Amino acid sequence: MASRCWRWWHWSAWPRIRPPPARSTPSSRQQFSTQEQTPQICVVGSGPAGFYTAQHLLKHHTQARVDIYEKQLVPFGLVRFGVAPDHPEVKSYGAEDHRAMEIPGEELPGVFSARAFVGWYNGLPENQELAPDLSCDTAVILGQGNVALDVARILLTPPEHLEKTDITEASLGLLRQSRVKTVWIVGRRGPLQVAFTIKELREMIQLPGTQPILDPADFLGLQDRIKEMPRPRKRLAELLLQTATEKPGGEDAARQAVAARAWGLRFFRSPQQVLPSADGRRAAGIRLAVTRLEGVGETARAVPTGDTEDLPCGLVLSSIGYKSRPIDPSVPFDPKLGVIPNMEGRVVDVPGLYCSGWVKRGPTGVIGTTMTDSFFTSQTLLQDLKAGLLPSGPRPGYAAIKALLSSRGIQPISFSDWEKLDAEEVSRGQGTGKPREKLLDPLEMLRLLGR
Repeated sequence: MASRCWRWWHWSAWPRIRPPPARSTPSSRQQFSTQEQTPQICVVGSGPAGFYTAQHLLKHHTQARVDIYEKQLVPFGLVRFGVAPDHPEVKSYGAEDHRAMEIPGEELPGVFSARAFVGWYNGLPENQELAPDLSCDTAVILGQGNVALDVARILLTPPEHLEKTDITEASLGLLRQSRVKTVWIVGRRGPLQVAFTIKELREMIQLPGTQPILDPADFLGLQDRIKEMPRPRKRLAELLLQTATEKPGGEDAARQAVAARAWGLRFFRSPQQVLPSADGRRAAGIRLAVTRLEGVGETARAVPTGDTEDLPCGLVLSSIGYKSRPIDPSVPFDPKLGVIPNMEGRVVDVPGLYCSGWVKRGPTGVIGTTMTDSFFTSQTLLQDLKAGLLPSGPRPGYAAIKALLSSRGIQPISFSDWEKLDAEEVSRGQGTGKPREKLLDPLEMLRLLGR
């Protein structure tokens, strides 16, 4: 499936989702010789990294011809499929796979990756059969990053607060029937090493109908160390400490007094085994190894103490990290790090091949980081082009791909096709006051396009 990159500015077709304002780029427009005036460039993947790379290429080489290829029937990657529906302004995920826990019982029904769960409520076609059983009282999320808090928030947010978002109607229906009352968010290290941001934490603390549960014992002796921290980490740690040790007053006290649901942070715990139900047919709890820290600060390591703790639950969601998948045997890939080996975006030992985004640097950073990283990859490519380091001579570009697809009986979905699907989604959402109602079935999408 292909979309023509010269229509990249149709980000604006996506209500309430915008890339951040353009910032300074690594260099100004370059001058290219006549033989370099029409380079054919292929970008694989239509997520933020792909679009930002294409944007920079076209801005700094106006004669370039760039095509973006995407395996899904719709563009924008995890801007569409990875953003919490109540946070359309946040884009912070960008890899195709999750990191396995590699513990006994991980395969039991009731155990899911947070990535698949996010894909389920965001309408990713491959996750629509997930159908999580939300009839349990307690859910456990393993990991203490923003994705973990996103998932916890969706599980605990009153469904009526999600009705005007672009959450899928099928997932909203299950959330309306949910019996989940308590969500534990578990981390192997301590409160000074959490990976979520203060904005996400504050929103959890203020979530309607819920109360936070933090153990003051986890914060003993930390007050002096907090004072020496860099400002962002200091503010986050202070809010955690305040939530754990101070009694809520005023509106907060009144809200928590009538709260029907709760969420809590469990520190110094590492997953050891998913415990099965009596009949062995589904998850009924998780065994956690109690840990302690070696070292201090963000580089501190969690090591087991030998003690364990069993936590009953009917739903386990793993949010311990994302990783990219290998593309093709011809493209180098480091399976341990989940990245393509590269030097400043240049793929090692493959001239003319470049990478950007999480497949370049690993699963770190948010949309702004990806934007800057993609601009640098584009700049590297343009530098190599100007230096004559790329293969010379005419290149067929999309014409060759189009002929190949035609020979195989494959009809690509164009960007204008997407605009038709976009209009249909927006139209379906208008009746219920939603920004859109996402199309979930690829066959339905093709029928709407007359395929």
